[in-house]
Amino acid sequence: MILLMLAVLVGCGDSGQELGGNPDLSAHVDLFEDVSESSGLDFTHFNGMHGSMYLIEIMGSGAALFDYDNDGDLDVYVNQGHMLGADTGVSDAIFQPKNELRDHLFRNDLVIDENGNRTVQFTDVTEESGINATGYGMGVAIGDYDSDGWQDIYVTNWGSNQLYKNNGDGTFTDVTDTSGTDTNELSSSASFVDVNRDGHLDLYVCNYVVFGYDTHRQCYIDTGAASYCGPESETPVPDRLFINNGDGTFADKSAESQIARIATPSLGIVGRDFTGDGWVDLYIANDSKGNNLWVNQQDGTFVDEAVLRGCAFNMDGNPEGSMGIDAADIDGDGDDDLVLGHWNDETNTLYENDGSGNFVDSTSQFKLGVPSRGSTAFGMLWVDFDNDTLLDLYVVNGAVNILEHLLRENETYPLHQRNQLFRNIDGSAFEDISDESGSVCKPSEVSRGLCIGDVDNDGTPDILVANNSGPLRLYLNRSGDDNHWLGLALTTDNSKTIALDCRAEIITEGKTFWRSPRADGSYCSSNDPRILVGLGGISDVQKVIVHWPDGAIEEWSEVQVDQYNELHRGTGRELDGA
Repeated sequence: MILLMLAVLVGCGDSGQELGGNPDLSAHVDLFEDVSESSGLDFTHFNGMHGSMYLIEIMGSGAALFDYDNDGDLDVYVNQGHMLGADTGVSDAIFQPKNELRDHLFRNDLVIDENGNRTVQFTDVTEESGINATGYGMGVAIGDYDSDGWQDIYVTNWGSNQLYKNNGDGTFTDVTDTSGTDTNELSSSASFVDVNRDGHLDLYVCNYVVFGYDTHRQCYIDTGAASYCGPESETPVPDRLFINNGDGTFADKSAESQIARIATPSLGIVGRDFTGDGWVDLYIANDSKGNNLWVNQQDGTFVDEAVLRGCAFNMDGNPEGSMGIDAADIDGDGDDDLVLGHWNDETNTLYENDGSGNFVDSTSQFKLGVPSRGSTAFGMLWVDFDNDTLLDLYVVNGAVNILEHLLRENETYPLHQRNQLFRNIDGSAFEDISDESGSVCKPSEVSRGLCIGDVDNDGTPDILVANNSGPLRLYLNRSGDDNHWLGLALTTDNSKTIALDCRAEIITEGKTFWRSPRADGSYCSSNDPRILVGLGGISDVQKVIVHWPDGAIEEWSEVQVDQYNELHRGTGRELDGA
């Protein structure tokens, strides 16, 4: 049985060929429209800077796209900061706050008229939601930890983190203390991921370094001008792994799992089955240290095999300043490849999976190295923005060291840089089309968080960017509707609970796609967990095979192109599984 969620019939024209073409960028084309202001997303991040150049003021913030009220469209959560300094007040801030100093929740009140025209309109529901996140916000993770069909929120902060249970009536309850998920560190990204295949989402929390006003140091650039210190100036903190007990509480298994054996300044996480054994592994992006690939030993423990498997250091054997991260099958061979964002003097790095969980640095081959130099990448995600079947790459940038050319221009916050869009040309190389893509790469800002999701449910991926000390920006996809697409919402036995940690095999006559629901990835952010596959000129999908986290496999043969299909576990044809 297939329940058709949001029977959206757009982009249905058959091009007469298997794959769709790329948009003509010979002239400047606005591939995305900035609708932040018109849609009601009135939010500006406040980092509390007053001249002391604290490390944490350049780190936030993150954001999330998720459906908290189960009405079928994506809502927005965004982290906020507060004033920094032991003896300061808001009046001392270089930039005055424009919003209340708490995290904000915006409800999407999407309207589709009788002609199919879509209007995205957000309402700030922070107060009525009961969310009172007033810490110095860093990131957010979304997942249904109690399997009640409603998406819950985990907030990472400098200081105590918070877990908010979704009550299913538009309100949330802070269950941090009773759930056992509290930490009091400088946390960054987090991910809900079922590491032991028991059907309950566990929680991995990335921790950065020890930071306090008493440990703060002043650093300088080569010209002698004051600047921000990097992670090497502080002591790294081990990450945390909380195992879900299945009763609304978690147990801190950081030590027993071996995760806490290594302390690194971690900023990004993706949970995927990189080794192909049916168990979720954890890849961690570390700032200035070798990255970690925690391979699941299937007994509650993990072993870091990043060095052994070729994804700890780049091709020159050097650690890099890793911030943003994503994983997807970008070369079409059925396994998940990795991409990581790095700082100005490095390139972004692509690690290609050979099918067995071993990786090779293929950055040069895919032509992603040279155009990424000179930019510091935080949020980054694979996204088929034009639905031509090939995964492109969007990267948001913002420096962490004072940029001399901006300092000479007397910029107050001399860290801003433009974001970048890389188009996948043929599955083996990328082209930087930032200058031709329009508004999505036009502003020069200090961008950090990045989320991808279909905000207006038209079958094209939209982009949400969270800027540090800058506005929240929503870009709706306007790249065209000539290509076909397939939307999938994979749900557990509870028809409202979105399944994570599974894989979908989408089989067409000419091509097979492998996709995973992804809430994690990017930087300090959470994404639309629905799968959206660009089909180009392919107008029919023969079948979808879902590989569930516990090894079970099901097949659906009646899925509809150009709309979202909700596939409930237990309603497909069972296949022999692991």
